[in-house]
Amino acid sequence: MKMTAAVMYEQGLPRPFQTSRPLRIEQVDLEGPGEGEVLVRIAGAGLCHSDLSALKGTRPRTMPAVIGHEAAGIVVEVGKGVKNFAADDHVVMVFVASCGCCNYCKSSRPNLCESSWKSRAEGTLQSGARRLSLNGKPLNHYSGISAFAEYAVVSESSIVKITKDLPLLDAAIFGCAVVTGVGAVVNTAGDVDGKSIAIVGLGGVGLSGLLGAVTKRPERIIAIDMNERKLKLARELGATDAFLASDPDCVAKVKALTGGGVDVSFEMAGSLAAMKTAYDIGRRGSTMVCVGLPPSNASFAFGAAALVADERVIKGSYMGSAVPSRDIPLFIDMFMAQKVDIKRLRSDEIGFDDLNAAFDRLDEGKSDRQVLKCL
Repeated sequence: MKMTAAVMYEQGLPRPFQTSRPLRIEQVDLEGPGEGEVLVRIAGAGLCHSDLSALKGTRPRTMPAVIGHEAAGIVVEVGKGVKNFAADDHVVMVFVASCGCCNYCKSSRPNLCESSWKSRAEGTLQSGARRLSLNGKPLNHYSGISAFAEYAVVSESSIVKITKDLPLLDAAIFGCAVVTGVGAVVNTAGDVDGKSIAIVGLGGVGLSGLLGAVTKRPERIIAIDMNERKLKLARELGATDAFLASDPDCVAKVKALTGGGVDVSFEMAGSLAAMKTAYDIGRRGSTMVCVGLPPSNASFAFGAAALVADERVIKGSYMGSAVPSRDIPLFIDMFMAQKVDIKRLRSDEIGFDDLNAAFDRLDEGKSDRQVLKCL
């Protein structure tokens, strides 16, 4: 079948992307689903900083590729052997396809499953197949999803069935931003009820984590970011306090406010500066949860003796330590039951022709979670 898709031919093109155009809108060919695969009509796809990193070239990928990894849509067709999905199911896509039988999957940690690492690196689906092509030449898949398109063929372990009560454009951001941000608070950090917490970095993931934190009733929720507009939004969404990260007294102000520092801090920006802030604002005995993904060669230093003497904990949180098939429906139910306005996380709905300019806005901090409207 023919469809519209955004193809990236080269990484690392200069900004503004609106001029260099790393994403080219093409009419590509998509084969039907093979065994264990599902054809999905994409309704909406979120623009994530991980996609921005791919454009910038800090996350090398096999090119050319149809990118995008955060989306929701409707099942059109299922391949041989697929038993858990049927046509007309509403689904959210997840960027880690799991095998269901390794030690990680068996211990309820499918987010750490390594079965799709090789396929992700090589630009294929989990099966090793490529279903995308242009003018007879194969195109690569991105994170096993390739969501910036009208349709996608994915492994059945890359999708989660959801209720039809949630609009699909809202559902689109649950596969990355929400499951990662909320999961970090609910799963990785554990019980935050009655504690003081801080979220450093208020992109789509950070704002999702903030909304998740609001539902868990911590004593104090402190929002920290470089952008005053995002701090204002954080206050409106439930942050009790907000501080500008560029303020040289930011750490001192947080410690004064909390009587020595927060109980739990979340780094959700993917930068070493944010990580340092998140560590520095913690009190003795505190936990720092690292959620954002900095460049793969980046390293973070801390005092080894203080780590012991202060009983500090530093934890990583990948995809919100989530079991997607369990947590995505749970988080949807949680938000809908508490009437959380998910649309507050979405700053714009865009079309294919606006994709490059939308990544400029994302890089400039002028947007929250933009969603590509594919239907």
